[in-house]
Amino acid sequence: MDHKRQWRRLNGAIVKTPIEDEIRDVLVQAIHNGYTMKVCIGTDSQVKGRTTEFATVIVFIRKGKGGFMYIHNETTVRKMSVRERMLAEVTKSIEVAYELCGLFTTYNVDMEVHADINTQPNFKSNDALKEAMGYITGMGFAFKAKPHAFASSSCADKAVH
Repeated sequence: MDHKRQWRRLNGAIVKTPIEDEIRDVLVQAIHNGYTMKVCIGTDSQVKGRTTEFATVIVFIRKGKGGFMYIHNETTVRKMSVRERMLAEVTKSIEVAYELCGLFTTYNVDMEVHADINTQPNFKSNDALKEAMGYITGMGFAFKAKPHAFASSSCADKAVH
């Protein structure tokens, strides 16, 4: 994985080890504690003047025992259409999912990629729905869009500064 990508926990604590090592430790501990885990990866963005900030999250759900997440933020000054920005969000999520999917397979953890794209045709983000769904499922990942895409539309949304 791109080791320049800085991850943090929701409480702001910086992850000092490579994210793969951190995730492996989390999964080993979860198995040791008897938790059934599920992972949802999503990205959201906000345009602020000339910049666009992206927040990508890796959300862990311990079935019946709550959850937690890891967050990565990045900013770009590139101007994008809504459709292009939605597909950039999906690309960022897929990059993380692809780099970690081996761990999830090894530890038998279900993973979904969430897209902050509305399924209602009257929303601008809907222009990217078919491409995003094809991209995510074509990579072999489970796909969720609004209103079921909580990793991107709720968790990542709160992590965009």
